[in-house]
Amino acid sequence: MSDPATNGKAVGGSKRPADGPGDGTRAVRAGLPEPVKHEPTLPGPVFAAHFHLPGDPTGPYTYGRDENPTWTHLERAIGELEAPGQDDVETLVFASGMAAISSVLFSQLRAGDTAVLPDDGYQALPLVRAQLEAYGIKVRTAPTGGNAQLDVLEGAKLLWIETPSNPGLDVCDVRRLVAAAHARGALVAVDNTLATPFGQRPLELGADFSVASGTKQLTGHGDVLLGYVVGHDTTAMTAVRRWRKIVGAIPGPMEAWLAHRSIATLQLRVDRQDTTALKVAETLRRRPEITGLRYPGLPDDPSHEIASRQMLRYGCVVSFTLPSRAHADRFLDALRLVEGATSFGGVRSTAERRGRWGGDAVPEGFVRLSVGAEDPDDLVADLLRALDVAGG
Repeated sequence: MSDPATNGKAVGGSKRPADGPGDGTRAVRAGLPEPVKHEPTLPGPVFAAHFHLPGDPTGPYTYGRDENPTWTHLERAIGELEAPGQDDVETLVFASGMAAISSVLFSQLRAGDTAVLPDDGYQALPLVRAQLEAYGIKVRTAPTGGNAQLDVLEGAKLLWIETPSNPGLDVCDVRRLVAAAHARGALVAVDNTLATPFGQRPLELGADFSVASGTKQLTGHGDVLLGYVVGHDTTAMTAVRRWRKIVGAIPGPMEAWLAHRSIATLQLRVDRQDTTALKVAETLRRRPEITGLRYPGLPDDPSHEIASRQMLRYGCVVSFTLPSRAHADRFLDALRLVEGATSFGGVRSTAERRGRWGGDAVPEGFVRLSVGAEDPDDLVADLLRALDVAGG
């Protein structure tokens, strides 16, 4: 686990380059162009559907669905965070996390192929499964916990990992799963949304793709929809790029610029949010009405040992169960500093009863809490007061 005082140095799996800058330095400098006198440090968004292009169509920028200078800066920034010190990675940004997820799955799989997905992951994955199967792609699923996906890998073309899982916060051994998948000729994609590049670096753990929704903690302000894919393999990433071009799943230049601007504070936000999340989890574990408390940073959490080997930080999400749907609703209604919302990772704390959507296999009283950047003592006090009100 990383502590703010260690400047983001890993004690487990992923490590920053020994001679490289710390997380804070990388965050504020990531993707910036070389300085030019009288020009801004981070150039403003380029709004262009087409570019001046006389003669033969050579050069990087031709048409707005293919490339944009604002994307270029952001893609370079994300690549520097996901794979620091590695020059052979390619990053592609998308209009949303689901656009990024779809680009990998549908660009790499063909009719007759088999994909392995988690059965406890992001709620939209069942929709993806239905579409894959409609295209003649076979889908197997298994839980994240206990490395259960190992048991269904035989014959697979692609393994999709989500660790920590959302919303259950189970963690699997990425290195072990990658080794098993590669031995069987399968590609591996890791959804890194909940961890962020400052919590986990899948490419360093052997994965072929690191995929994430930048809507969450990466940008952290609840004002941008964004996704991205990072990978080493030129052929695989060319197929992802082609898919983006075909379906037009591109971010707007303003969204890309806002995302890049927000990354500058990522280390500050992550350290504050993740440290507070541990304090919140430690507080909630003492409440008798709470069961099933999960946070990988707790020493007795089922995922703690694996998480400590491969993660730099444990994330900002805590999950737990209250005795009933009514109890959970009373708790959520009583909160003053925590907003009711279905996203996570923002500077403002959010929470929701996940069972209201009907897609997650969780109890009716299950709550996913995303810890924001509020004063830790204020947030803990608000949670305890709301629990008292809900149980009164």
